[in-house]
Amino acid sequence: MTAWRIQLLLAFVFLSLGGWVLLFPGTVERLALLSEFQHNSATTRLLLGCFGAQAVLCGTVIALSEFKARTFLVVGLVGSIPFFVFNYYFLFVAKMFTPLMWLDFAGNVAILTLCLMGWRLLRRQDA
Repeated sequence: MTAWRIQLLLAFVFLSLGGWVLLFPGTVERLALLSEFQHNSATTRLLLGCFGAQAVLCGTVIALSEFKARTFLVVGLVGSIPFFVFNYYFLFVAKMFTPLMWLDFAGNVAILTLCLMGWRLLRRQDA
């Protein structure tokens, strides 16, 4: 697999999950949050939509950029590890999420895995 294909797969993770939140924030709220934490208001749809828009922006930048080995490493670490902490806390400690949030966890695993693959591939090519 080439670094470019890895980068496009990485962009797809951000664009698909972020696009879902951007276009259907109410559905995401109903499916991802336990009922006692749902507000189903215009405000929560706005805030979730903003989160989705940021992910779409990130996916677009990833798709249109030329990554170096270091870029893959930094995006992988910054784009997944804080979100692993987020998922753990709100799923197991605060207990606000439904099991559907495992989909977000899977997306974070994909981000980290793809970035580590791209980092290793480009490090070998640079050596």
